Amino acid sequence: MIVSSRPTAPSGQDLTSAQQQLYDWLAQFIQQHRHSPSIRQMMEAMGLRSPAPIQSRLRHLQQKGWITWQEGQARTLQLLGPASAGGIPVLGSVAAGGLIETFDDVHERLDLTPLLDTRGLFALTVNGDSMVDAHIDDGDIVLMEPVSDPARLRPGTIVAAHVAGSGTTLKHFSCKGGKVRLEAANPAYAPIELEAEQVTVQGRMVAVWRQVAATSRP
Repeated sequence: MIVSSRPTAPSGQDLTSAQQQLYDWLAQFIQQHRHSPSIRQMMEAMGLRSPAPIQSRLRHLQQKGWITWQEGQARTLQLLGPASAGGIPVLGSVAAGGLIETFDDVHERLDLTPLLDTRGLFALTVNGDSMVDAHIDDGDIVLMEPVSDPARLRPGTIVAAHVAGSGTTLKHFSCKGGKVRLEAANPAYAPIELEAEQVTVQGRMVAVWRQVAATSRP
């Protein structure tokens, strides 16, 4: 995903030069490293010796609708710049078995704007094979939408769930009678059952991004 370094203000509010400088640097850092930087890294990049100016700029960026951020947790920072418009052309079908007629015209366009415009959308890199039967492999990137009320999630929704004292996992989620069940999409992994208060749903999966390496065969 390419993040524009100077997008139109999402809320229509312009930035000060200091806020724009930080936003531009954040966009470049996140595009390169695929995660948000620490406050210390921001301080060093802006040539500051105190975290206070950085935190002030982040608060203003959030108030103006440019980022989402949980104060005191720099790694939760996500950019909210607008997605590119126009969509990706769908040129037809491609066979995975026999041959079919080749592309001849643009039949429709795949519009990713509604997805990428989702407020607070963030990405996580998958580590492990517990979701392979859901077609989510090690190294894939999952796009996640924040969840305001986990109780309204449909049983079986794939979520990023944080378990207190253990970390975060990508699993099928269900909740009943004060109990949460986190179920893998791989029979090699047993379901995890916990009290609801032990689990924080950080996001609901909305898409999977897989970068396919080019290979050549003799």
